Amino acid sequence: MSTRPESSHPGPYAGDGPDPHAAVPRPDGAAEAPARGQLLGLDGLRGLAALYVVLFHCRLLALPGFPHDSGPRWLSWLMYGRLAVVFFLVLSGFSLAVSPARAGWRTAGTGRFLRRRAWRILPPYWAALALSLAVGRFVVAASHHGPPDGRSVLVYGLVLQDMFTAPTPNGAFWSIGVEAELYLAFPLLLLVRRRLGAVAMVTGVTLLVAVRGLSAGAAGPAEGMNWLTPDLAPVFAAGMAGAGIVVAPDRIRRLPWHWFAALAAAPVVLLVAVEGPVWTVGHFYWIDLAVAPAMTMIIAAVATGRPAPLVRLLTTRPARGLGDISYSLYLIHLPVVMTVVRRVAPRFVAPGMPAFWFTVLLALPVSVLSAWLFARIFELPFKRNRSWSSMRAAARARRTGPASERPRLGPGPGADAA
Repeated sequence: MSTRPESSHPGPYAGDGPDPHAAVPRPDGAAEAPARGQLLGLDGLRGLAALYVVLFHCRLLALPGFPHDSGPRWLSWLMYGRLAVVFFLVLSGFSLAVSPARAGWRTAGTGRFLRRRAWRILPPYWAALALSLAVGRFVVAASHHGPPDGRSVLVYGLVLQDMFTAPTPNGAFWSIGVEAELYLAFPLLLLVRRRLGAVAMVTGVTLLVAVRGLSAGAAGPAEGMNWLTPDLAPVFAAGMAGAGIVVAPDRIRRLPWHWFAALAAAPVVLLVAVEGPVWTVGHFYWIDLAVAPAMTMIIAAVATGRPAPLVRLLTTRPARGLGDISYSLYLIHLPVVMTVVRRVAPRFVAPGMPAFWFTVLLALPVSVLSAWLFARIFELPFKRNRSWSSMRAAARARRTGPASERPRLGPGPGADAA
């Protein structure tokens, strides 16, 4: 990954998930009760991860010099935004694969899956793109290549930013391009999982990445702004494989996956702590692969209800509410943070830590409140409804129906289904 600010923004966020009300198939053809309770924590994980991304950008922009740590040592935990890419991709693969796992690793069809993904992801993305273009043109440029131009509109509008370079309107959007390409690969990965098993699926994509890395002249291939999808495909596949735990026999589900995750993460965390951010950023190619198993296992642990204190935290109303708007928060927070750092903070505080604290105290709540409003307008309607006709019917019901019959504010059944 390039160490340039434009290419170091973490992501991605896809706001995807299984149908939380979907019945779990049984061998006799009957359906058991919905499994919503065991998966609620995933939304909380998304919310906390998105919050970390906001804090990372506050630190990245207010304390320049990345990957060199120009802030106090106790803030070093905010230096590793790239790992948010890995976590979101693992969580995305896991969430998308739960419903197919319940159905024998089959979907209702590739076309239907892609249409649902487009319906769920693109409308808020395009709205955030329009907002980012306006901010990038008239307030503060998001790219060191200059303000966005016509090429930016074309490349980012078609979600081709992982294939083609253009002045970015929003430094977080690169990861949306990666995720979009992985959606195209998802049906193929699912086929391999069904025919050959999880080990073959994960091993196949990981070997390709490992061979490329080992054949590179330096510690790993130099990563630029584009063509990151092949490098990150193994972590997405790891999440898909982990979804099998949700539908595994009880003896598998009851294993202490959170402790397994801690054991798997310990050597990676120790290595990162010892070597520091400069070395870590230069070796993200391998760190991504090393940390994916631990992330997969903690997601599986939460999905199966452990550890209980963490699940209780993730299922509190604030955590769930943050999870509901986390995609919107990811999409629009960066223009807010950049505006505060480059236009507002210099008028009131000195550079360095004063600017960092000013940015956190102002940009964080403004980003969350803006994301809440943005989600109500551009995201939640597409989560609650699967078509324009359904959306129009819901709007009519809100205008004319009695309060007791109006649609709930939360996402409806299957709003995030693959």
